[in-house]
Amino acid sequence: MYITTGDNVRIAYRFDGAEHLPVLILSNSIGTSYHMWDGEVEALSRHFRVLRFDTRGHGASDVPAGDYSLDRMGRDVLEMMDALGIRRAHFLGLSLGGFIGQWLAIHAPERLERLVLSNTAANLGPEGFDEQIAAVRAASDMRDTAEGFLSRWFPPHMLAAQHPPVGKFRDMLLATERQGLAASLAAVRDADLRRTIRLIAAPTLVIAGRDDTVTSARHGADIAAAIPGACLHTLPTVHLSNIELPEQFTAAVLDFLRSPFPS
Repeated sequence: MYITTGDNVRIAYRFDGAEHLPVLILSNSIGTSYHMWDGEVEALSRHFRVLRFDTRGHGASDVPAGDYSLDRMGRDVLEMMDALGIRRAHFLGLSLGGFIGQWLAIHAPERLERLVLSNTAANLGPEGFDEQIAAVRAASDMRDTAEGFLSRWFPPHMLAAQHPPVGKFRDMLLATERQGLAASLAAVRDADLRRTIRLIAAPTLVIAGRDDTVTSARHGADIAAAIPGACLHTLPTVHLSNIELPEQFTAAVLDFLRSPFPS
């Protein structure tokens, strides 16, 4: 199913879980589709009406021209919520999805209940991004780019053994159009939320990967220190904590979202 944004971009989405349950929105990492959450949906949808969507430039969503901005990506979520009649929701974002979650909590606090920011940062750029964007745009296909991402997302033992998730994420990366990836990298390059995240009032859980080489454990600790009352949960993972340790990841999310008071 799709909604259409104010700038005429189709955003693909999917619901799982009973309609009477509170809504939990899941937001993906760069280079993936909403299928990156397939392993968590069964457990999460027992307690929440889970709403997954493909970020613009990814999956089944449209791939508009030009660089993207975090502001536009955040407004995509708000317009999706409006179109689907969702007044407030919990939000879980990983990596790029975590940037989007921070933007929402800053600019539309009235729309969020609780916030989970996983393997993300408040600022990563601009060093190295222009070169990476140029390389993506100049490549004839996504094969080398995909392998580079996988090498930073998974621990060596999973890559060496070619664990099934590695192949699944390779397929998602290969299916991502170069324009969508490059334009989204530009959004990350330009995002700097280090000062404004201090304004976030939503109860927040930050999940960091101890061995994350994309958004380091320090990035997660800095976010947790900046957001009033935020909790930090560090897992012994690289970048995709929900894939590497799915049971521990899901348990941490559910414990936080279902606790009677902010953890």
